[in-house]
Amino acid sequence: MDAPEQARRLSGLYDDVLGGSRPAADPRPLVAASWERSLAAAVDPDLDLPPMILEQRMVEELRANHPLSAVLPVLRQTLTTIADEASHIMIVTDAQGMILWREGSADVKRTADRIALSEGAVWSEDKIGTNGMGTALAVGEPVQIHSAEHLVRRIHEWTCAAAPVHDPDTGKLLGAVDVSGPLRTVHPAMVALVTAAAQLAEGQLKVRMAAADEMLRARNMRHLMALGDAPGALLTPTGRVLAVQPLEWLPNRLVVPDGADRIDLGDGREGIVERLDEGYLLRMPGTPVRRARPSLRLKLLGSGQPLAVVGGREIALTLRRAEVLALLLLQPTGLTAEQLMLQLYGDEGNPTTVRAEMHRLRTLLGGGVLDTKPYRIVADVTGDVTEVQQALRAGDLTKALDLYAGPLLARSDAPALRAERDELDATVRRAALDAGDPDLLWRFASTSTGAEDLEIFESLAAALPTDDPRHAAVAARLHRLLD
Repeated sequence: MDAPEQARRLSGLYDDVLGGSRPAADPRPLVAASWERSLAAAVDPDLDLPPMILEQRMVEELRANHPLSAVLPVLRQTLTTIADEASHIMIVTDAQGMILWREGSADVKRTADRIALSEGAVWSEDKIGTNGMGTALAVGEPVQIHSAEHLVRRIHEWTCAAAPVHDPDTGKLLGAVDVSGPLRTVHPAMVALVTAAAQLAEGQLKVRMAAADEMLRARNMRHLMALGDAPGALLTPTGRVLAVQPLEWLPNRLVVPDGADRIDLGDGREGIVERLDEGYLLRMPGTPVRRARPSLRLKLLGSGQPLAVVGGREIALTLRRAEVLALLLLQPTGLTAEQLMLQLYGDEGNPTTVRAEMHRLRTLLGGGVLDTKPYRIVADVTGDVTEVQQALRAGDLTKALDLYAGPLLARSDAPALRAERDELDATVRRAALDAGDPDLLWRFASTSTGAEDLEIFESLAAALPTDDPRHAAVAARLHRLLD
């Protein structure tokens, strides 16, 4: 049956069911159940537009913090070209049915605007009735909704296929990926396509989760090892068990209520949980409390004052002291005085100068932060520069740009730090260009590194929709850079 004929048959069925007549055939069980849920939520079949539409500014905030922003490139690669060629649009929603991203055919987007099938509109079943993405979120599986299978009459000229995307960590719904278009473009392969795209997205999220797990293990394993031979476990922030040492039995995941210091292990035993900077340490009652190391946080990116935060105490750093700490942060196994000298001064340095500076720095930071022979950081250390590097390695450009405030110690002439700075700037820049996402390009363009970058602004001008409020600012900057 061709698309127009199928649409006519469904329209007749729709009129019979909603008009109270006995239909010649029943709607698909999926559709009938969705209509029932939608009508129970008081959705009007003659509704004009979705009743909930957010402002662009709020949508941008939701995008920036949404887990699916990290897998948008793979969804674009899988769906956008096909959607564009087939007169469709690709849509990505959050778990509540809010449309966060919409890309594809410009003509179809203009048509979609008439029914608010656009960013900021909520297309959940309880807001606008049966539709691909809302129904996929409601039933937790891929669906295709065609023509008069939509509850709201104004959407009968559309066909859509959608699949939910789940968090590989918790299993919770993150959102849905959808391909929608005029009803003449219906194709049974669309369900398989969006299903494959959702599975690819979940696979990417799983890879990123594994990378994050490995980093969490590497940074926090010392807490578990500090228990010696006593039983214990290292948990993620969501309660998944990452590492265990002699413990008879433990489920793969534990529920850790907010603020709890003791939890049920599921077999009558009780465990003690201690909050770490990331995740938890689980130990058994009677296990000696571990000795905490001081914490050190280094803020070395951007044009502002370099800072060290030791146990909550903020310390402004001179450029030379910031350079020393940056090198030790980037070389966690440590450096000798001679190695530090070469990396700070090149062949013109003096090890005695380095030793004197290290003595003053150890006094400034306090005990338990720096060690000698070799010089190294022994505190629990974190730093903005290494976190940006880790986020880039994990493929999380959104997080990298959240942390990237600008170049590493922009005023430093230390040979080793110049090389690190140039490599980091180039890597962030290349990742932003390759992603092609206007929001990510905008964020990089807003840094001191990207503010004068002609290629960045040319890419941004090409990626931004002409009605985007940022387009005028980008055009003005391009004009200045080209003069």
